Amino acid sequence: MSPVAPPLAVRYLTVDEESVGQRLDNYLFRTLKGVPKTHLYRIIRSGEVRRNKGRVSAEDRLALGDVLRIPPIRVSERAQEKVANPAPAREFAVVYEDEAFLAVDKPAGVAVHGGSGVSFGVIEQMRQARPLARFLELVHRLDRETSGLLLIAKKKSALKVLQEQFRERETGKTYLALVKGNWPARMKVLDQPLHKYLLPDGERRVRVTTKDDPDAMHAVTLVKVAAKVGAPAGLPAAMAEGFSLLEVTIKTGRTHQIRVHLASAGHAIVGDDKYGDFELNRQLSKLGLKRMFLHAWRLRLTHPVTGNSMELHSELPSDLQGWMALRQ
Repeated sequence: MSPVAPPLAVRYLTVDEESVGQRLDNYLFRTLKGVPKTHLYRIIRSGEVRRNKGRVSAEDRLALGDVLRIPPIRVSERAQEKVANPAPAREFAVVYEDEAFLAVDKPAGVAVHGGSGVSFGVIEQMRQARPLARFLELVHRLDRETSGLLLIAKKKSALKVLQEQFRERETGKTYLALVKGNWPARMKVLDQPLHKYLLPDGERRVRVTTKDDPDAMHAVTLVKVAAKVGAPAGLPAAMAEGFSLLEVTIKTGRTHQIRVHLASAGHAIVGDDKYGDFELNRQLSKLGLKRMFLHAWRLRLTHPVTGNSMELHSELPSDLQGWMALRQ
């Protein structure tokens, strides 16, 4: 006879000093190992997770002494096996590093952290690769298919300062994006609120909305044309209008902000499998472009310890450089 599983119970967690300032969702990802990311977001949205007896949002920052109520959660045997088998150790190309933080060059196709069907990401692999590191924590996120600059804090104090800079829009984050068509040079500012929603399968999506939408999130994107790019030979005539390489600076850090803003303007990022031109993407894949052309290129920030201004760069990956060299 199989043993009877013990009854599930409500859990109460108290936020300690090491967790102050973290987003609720990031805190739960680390604390409730093995619980699917989609399930965590579901219990947060439904109000089953409570902070100090009140509702709380995934983006809310935690304060010292906050008491979180966690509803009964059963973790599958498969999820428990994933926890028991840690991520493989992996170092990533380092763009900058000191005692406070490091900036790595994240490849496309690698998640920044585990969850939502992904067993592990950059941060879990870095922790395994650096077992003596006392503290490694993501400062911000990049979409899985986006390559480029990713900051990781090595001290709690640095994490707090850097996240505050991102939150207060004191950093300058500029991406390189290749979009279909000729981007109008006069179109320099995209100021359109965004609305997050879920597909029936629980996958997250974002769309442009109106300012009177109660769930609207303010979002501003600045666009500069860096180059016009000719269409590759072999592309159907109906798709041969060419492309634009854009320098895109975000003044707000919303989910999928660049992808949605550019697509809503009629110039979707090539290779974008969520908001792009799917037939164009299929044709470009045949011609060698097999990923979304979005790269976190430049980051301007203030050093969290010295207070000095910094500018970090991550050049286009070789696959994108090679594809561009053949098309211009």
